[in-house]
Amino acid sequence: MTNTMWGGRFTSGPAAIMEEINASIDFDKRLWRHDILASKAHVAMLGATGILTKREADQIGRGLDAVAEEIESGKLVFSRALEDIHLNVENRLTELIGPVAGKLHTARSRNDQVATDFRLYIRDELAGIDFGLAALQRALAEKALDHAATVMPGFTHLQTAQPVTFGHHCLAYVEMFGRDRGRFFDAAKRLNECPLGAAALAGTSFPIDREQTADALGFTRPAANSLDAVSDRDFALETLAAAAIAAMHLSRLAEEIVIWTSPQFGFARLSDHYTTGSSIMPQKRNPDAAELVRAKTGRIAGAFQSLLMVMKGLPLAYAKDMQEDKEPVFDALDALKLGIAAMTGMVGDLEPDAPAMEKAAGSAYATATDLADWLVRELGLPFRDAHHATGQIVALAEKQGCALSELSLADLQAVERRINKGAFSVLDAASSVKSRTSYGGTAPANVRKEAKRWIKRLEKDA
Repeated sequence: MTNTMWGGRFTSGPAAIMEEINASIDFDKRLWRHDILASKAHVAMLGATGILTKREADQIGRGLDAVAEEIESGKLVFSRALEDIHLNVENRLTELIGPVAGKLHTARSRNDQVATDFRLYIRDELAGIDFGLAALQRALAEKALDHAATVMPGFTHLQTAQPVTFGHHCLAYVEMFGRDRGRFFDAAKRLNECPLGAAALAGTSFPIDREQTADALGFTRPAANSLDAVSDRDFALETLAAAAIAAMHLSRLAEEIVIWTSPQFGFARLSDHYTTGSSIMPQKRNPDAAELVRAKTGRIAGAFQSLLMVMKGLPLAYAKDMQEDKEPVFDALDALKLGIAAMTGMVGDLEPDAPAMEKAAGSAYATATDLADWLVRELGLPFRDAHHATGQIVALAEKQGCALSELSLADLQAVERRINKGAFSVLDAASSVKSRTSYGGTAPANVRKEAKRWIKRLEKDA
């Protein structure tokens, strides 16, 4: 038996394997709200332009509402023989209101229909992702305000570099996720063109009003080229690219949480809410939530690469290859939203161990740069000379097995005779961070100001 929606030219039905590879209803059924929304806008336009009578348009509109109610309640059983969400909806509409349902597809194709549905879906997802990222930024900014003066080691190459504050560290991620929100905002702005009315690829001879349809669906404008309208998936690729970058940022923070909560670092602790135990080792507290957020980056980045490979060899306009566009997008955005929510919870749950972090910040000669800066500022040494002298002082402290602050004045003067007691004022970690008052620096006053600015901005955005 051929498909009644398109099988007029065919005399027999598809092979079983053809149905298996061709059907997309198993995953594109999640587009049902967007499909019905777009169909209602389309039929309203057909009625307004006189292409359908008002009675026909109203009947179809009411029928679409009835189909939506059945899907919402779980009463409608989707059929794989009907391939996709579009044909399943139209078939049920026909069962409910009769042959007039066939007029719904006047002046459109499944090509412009699915392109419209997909844009509407991603647009909604982007709004949800932005909301989630804003909540994560808020959690980080509040943690930064609470720990504006909590000293910790800053790292380069994962080696102790200079003291910073935990609040400053949190604000670094606020900035990252702010850029992510900007990328998603740009993607949403660019995708906000309506393909509906492009039909299969060449437009239509019916006197449709594409401006009306675009406006009804909240699009900025109709897509300007019918070929591009049905074959473009840039909006999905751009969304996945932004998602991959955001997931990478989540992964970096997750990695730091894994490191910080390890016994070897002991910088912070997660509660039972975000950790699990071991089936064999009773003492274990595993940061599984952070590890899973870190792992999901692979599938999100892979989704971008997958769709890029689908699109790379396709001539204009539509090709069935593009049916493979949805699953990677659905999976990636689901994973990203879950990761954002989990990370927001972990940030709120995370309890820094301030004494442990401050102790670590003062180790490994982390204030060596402060001493070099002091030599430049107080003694007028060229920085390269100050760097060399400080390196000799570090070597001396290392030989004696002590911290820089534990060296005697005589030890310091053995390297540079003009050093005085004032040098000791820059050798502890707390003094180091207080001195970093340059714009964007780690000084607690800077951190408090910046955290409050972000909190105020996020409140305003909300």
